[in-house]
Amino acid sequence: MSRRSNGLVGVWAEMQRQQQRQLEAEARRRRQEAQQARAYQRRAAQSHREYRQAEALRRTEELDAQVTALQGLLASGSRAPAFRASSLMRAEEIEPFSPGPLAQPVPMPDFAHYQAQCGWTAGRRAQAQAQAQARARFERDWHAAQAAEALRQQQSAAYQREYQQWADTRLAEVRRHNAGVVELTEGVRRRDPDSVVDYFSAALYASAVWPEDFPRRVAAAYDPAAGQLVLDWELPSYAVVPEAKSVRYMPSTDQDKETPRPVGQRRALYREVLAQCMLLVLHELFAADEPGALDSVVLNGFVDGHDPTTGRPGHIHLATVMAPRATFRDLHLARVDAGSCLTEALRGQLSARPDQLTAVRPSRRPQEVGNRVVTHGGDEEPDLYDMDPIAFENLVADLFRAMGMQAVTTQRSNDGGVDVDALDPTPIRGGKIVVQVKRYRNTVPPTAVRDLYGTVQDAGANKGVLVTTSKFGPSSHTFANGKPLELISGTELVDLLHRHGLRGRLGDGARQAGAQPTPTVPDTRLPADYNILGMSWTGSVALDVCALVCHGNRVLSDDHFVFFNNPRTPDGSVRALPATAPDKAAICVSFDALPDEADRFVLVAAIDPEAAPDADLSGFTDACIRLLDPSLAELGRLEVSDGRPRETALVLGSFRHRPNGDWDFVLGGKGYTGGLEELVQDFGIEVE
Repeated sequence: MSRRSNGLVGVWAEMQRQQQRQLEAEARRRRQEAQQARAYQRRAAQSHREYRQAEALRRTEELDAQVTALQGLLASGSRAPAFRASSLMRAEEIEPFSPGPLAQPVPMPDFAHYQAQCGWTAGRRAQAQAQAQARARFERDWHAAQAAEALRQQQSAAYQREYQQWADTRLAEVRRHNAGVVELTEGVRRRDPDSVVDYFSAALYASAVWPEDFPRRVAAAYDPAAGQLVLDWELPSYAVVPEAKSVRYMPSTDQDKETPRPVGQRRALYREVLAQCMLLVLHELFAADEPGALDSVVLNGFVDGHDPTTGRPGHIHLATVMAPRATFRDLHLARVDAGSCLTEALRGQLSARPDQLTAVRPSRRPQEVGNRVVTHGGDEEPDLYDMDPIAFENLVADLFRAMGMQAVTTQRSNDGGVDVDALDPTPIRGGKIVVQVKRYRNTVPPTAVRDLYGTVQDAGANKGVLVTTSKFGPSSHTFANGKPLELISGTELVDLLHRHGLRGRLGDGARQAGAQPTPTVPDTRLPADYNILGMSWTGSVALDVCALVCHGNRVLSDDHFVFFNNPRTPDGSVRALPATAPDKAAICVSFDALPDEADRFVLVAAIDPEAAPDADLSGFTDACIRLLDPSLAELGRLEVSDGRPRETALVLGSFRHRPNGDWDFVLGGKGYTGGLEELVQDFGIEVE
């Protein structure tokens, strides 16, 4: 009989793992941004040949670094801190009550100030009348202040009650969590099979020593009489070892040539990686055994594939070992040869040809232990595209609840355009949130965003959130900019689900069980024969500089509007770049690579509504466009019109395609008081 772990430990482990993935993703993002910036500087400063040679060298260095990391997997992993149940405990710390402006009493009027206002008059009657008027003003203001103070106290008390309810709920949740951790630890000490399996599965699944592209799937059972944990653990596939050894640029063909890694070297490295993985799993299990529940561990390492002898898919075991605690404790893992240690010191088995899926026979399987087998990880995630609409709404509600909010799905009829009602209890910045979900495959139309804004206003909500399995076009982002709206695309939704311990994928593009994910690398290559348009101006006004690829006065599509939420056209012929002084903005364009139907390339500027919501273009003066080649040499300078008061968007100018094939610059100057929204409407982009 088998079961799937659905207890707290699986959630804790998943949350720890997602936090680790988030940190690693953030580090990768920073590295990618730094790499992109460096790549841009190199491409701009070097000749085409030098750049390609540098790129080939960089790729070779990445391959070398990848191999070095694989070779040092066991040494680096054995130095990592051991898993402890105490790491799952949460501090009983609740955000203190902060009433903000409600903490300040309403100041009461002082009658002395009113007496001073009446001054001195010669006649007693006039003086008495002035005094009476002053008294009347004072009493009116005093009663108003008293009413305002009573209202403040009433609101403060209500806010205090709301905060206390929220704080009590959070504190009770933390205490329930910590009580569950204590109960789990006590179960491990008693050698309760379910507690032991949950505890050590969590230790493996939440571990930070494994590379992100390594699989994490475990099936385990525990024999309390023998003190033996028996588990199957998924190993990385042969593809983890890079097929290429180096990359060399060939100037004669203007192509990169990959030198393949020798087959024997690749096989040997893969076999070494598998042995390191087996030893590292054993190390993590015994290091985490603070309660003393493990006398020995039987570990079977498998990959998913087709059995070469039968052709049927399934688990193929490439390694197996039975490791007693006493024997393993005497090993110095940082110095051993992994293959020899596994097969000789521990008497284990390692496939002679793992690259060809030559299997070994495990000595004991979890199913043979006699207790229930618990599995963690590896099940195929639900496809959000194929999910039942009601189930999809429930999943979104679960996500908001996992983020610490109160959320319920609405009735299918008379819901007023709201699919999920959410309440963020966070003091000051929380409030009511209305959520709409769109299970689309195509781009969400801007009408859906406009409808959501109307729903937010009608419902008196603090914010509206539109969640989709698809994406949003530039017009949707433009409309939402500066409004209490948040747009969550499909890729962002999947990331949020995984970050909060939930599951979901978008079609076949997401990771499958047992598959090796391919990292998504942004296309940072600049188009051939490109120019850089650097924009500069005086004044401190914050501007967004955008570009439109047009036919006549109409942009070719929403994707041909390059702005802050769409940094490049689909073909890459136009893209935003980091600016280099003295420029404040930069656009890269390859005029020869623009679509055949494009006959106009327009540059525009608009006030950044978030950085300067009340500014206009009166501070936009002495502006110019510098035409630069890839080495940043200035080819020409184009003067543009100054901005004018009350205008918040301006057409800087446009390049027109002439019959002889040239692109001539035509000065712009048309201004708009309605910002970027009004400007792009003139070019056929639907905003409102």
